Amino acid sequence: MGVFTFEEESTSPVAPARLYKALALDADNLIPKINDSVKNVENVSGNGEPGTIKKITIVEGGKEFYVKHQIDGVDKDNFEYNYSIVEGLPLPDSCEKISIETKLVAAPNGGSIVKLNVKFLTKGDAQLNEEEVKIGKEKSEGFFKSVEAYLLANPSYN
Repeated sequence: MGVFTFEEESTSPVAPARLYKALALDADNLIPKINDSVKNVENVSGNGEPGTIKKITIVEGGKEFYVKHQIDGVDKDNFEYNYSIVEGLPLPDSCEKISIETKLVAAPNGGSIVKLNVKFLTKGDAQLNEEEVKIGKEKSEGFFKSVEAYLLANPSYN
């Protein structure tokens, strides 16, 4: 198995506690409301703690597909949320899973610094398709920006 890793850091004007709540703790309810392509989010197994499997059903271009996430770690005090994409369309055929480690830290301006560590764990000696990685990254950024825009437009969300 090969492991291909990339790290990314970005900033958000939203404070870490609000951003964490929206992205990690309340995502099952919030995401289908603010992202038209997400039909629903359901727990397949577990209670939201590590080991939980979530199925996200998505409709794009008239086609329905899904992705399954496994929660790997939750640290509410340090705003850390780690999960793996273990099944579904965003998972390239060459990968066993994609692991995402997310950490939010306070920025000097009151917003957040978002730190991501993404690991693609490939099957055997398979190589990554750079175009698939690029598309996945763009979709992830779009998802994040939609949550951020919702939080900025709804300051009462806590």
